[in-house]
Amino acid sequence: MTMTAPEAAALAAADRLARALADPAAVWPLGRPEGGRSWPQSLAGGASGVALLHIERARTGHGDWDTAHTWLRAALHGDISAAANANLYFGAPALAFITSTAADTQDRYQRVLDRLDAATTTVTRTRLAAAHRRIDCAERPPMEEFDLIQGLSGLGAYHLSRHPHHEITRDVLAYLVRLTEPLSDAAGLPPWWMDVAPTGAPHLDYPGGHGNFGTAHGISATLSVLSRALLHGPAVSGTAEAIERICSWTDHWRQDSQSGPWWPGQLTVEQTADHRLHPNLRPRPSWCYGVAGTARAQQLAGLALGDPDRVRDAENAVLAALRDPQQLALLPETGLCHGMAGLLHAAWRTATETGNPAITAELPPLADRLITAIDNGVHDPELLDGAAGTALALHTLGTGHAPVPHWDTFLALA
Repeated sequence: MTMTAPEAAALAAADRLARALADPAAVWPLGRPEGGRSWPQSLAGGASGVALLHIERARTGHGDWDTAHTWLRAALHGDISAAANANLYFGAPALAFITSTAADTQDRYQRVLDRLDAATTTVTRTRLAAAHRRIDCAERPPMEEFDLIQGLSGLGAYHLSRHPHHEITRDVLAYLVRLTEPLSDAAGLPPWWMDVAPTGAPHLDYPGGHGNFGTAHGISATLSVLSRALLHGPAVSGTAEAIERICSWTDHWRQDSQSGPWWPGQLTVEQTADHRLHPNLRPRPSWCYGVAGTARAQQLAGLALGDPDRVRDAENAVLAALRDPQQLALLPETGLCHGMAGLLHAAWRTATETGNPAITAELPPLADRLITAIDNGVHDPELLDGAAGTALALHTLGTGHAPVPHWDTFLALA
């Protein structure tokens, strides 16, 4: 198949970024930084995230396995966390995820993957036990219980991708269904409402906590995981009803502006009492809290429920963001989380899911905008907000392909 000019430009830009990230010693000349999300086993900011880029390039024939192996070895260096802080973005689960993408075509990684899988299953079971105890006490969930980055939506996304028919996958899905069931003291708030601020900690500005619509830390990731399970299996009892409960809440707060539908990133108790939203609560169209993530979750839910109106509305929301210069101006960053790469890739996923030609037509201008931004700036190497993630989005647009297991599982987009 002949490559189009936009695809060639995207792939060339991805190649330039990947070449700059080929050697860990050149990326970090003073050695790997320690602490925060720059730890080697951090998917967001460490060697794990850069390894994912090179693994994906090798899998699609646009990179070499020696480079991928160098970065994977760097990610696996040192003690690997399987403690309470382990999650899809850090520790054994993060390493299991990237290793599973490599082991798909390289048998050499199967033994280490088996060990990482076992550790991830243990982490997941511990987290599930704590979550069920919390629900038994009719308490509200902490953010780290169910969100994508720290919690069980992220672990569920991994298990559903890695071994969909495993007992641990069914157990996580059953928990996600239970998460949506009303609590005895609901007070009109959804059962996933948190008593904390969006930071995950209590704050005076959020005396009644908040409800989170986002993909990184909110209910959209849960909606995506449950929808994928219903679409492709295995769906546990109550999955469709759980999806419908989430959609009922998101539908209630969906806003229909002249430029297209949108959902808030979060709500306070005071805002729910007003029964209306001010337009300034519209988040920028990013993956983490904006339409890039929330609309993709809605599209998956519509497909899972056989609801063409929901699919259409979700795709129109993405299309509106792509066509609105004011919305695009809110994304000066280049990365997957907060920037253009996240919108580009989510839009690509949305378009390819149903073959939407209108969204597909808007991808080249956004890719051009992104390429111009990366060519005119210096960028952190990391996956979530930096060059590695940007390269992955451009690489996927350029190749038109993201093989199974999907690299964007960690974004709950596939």
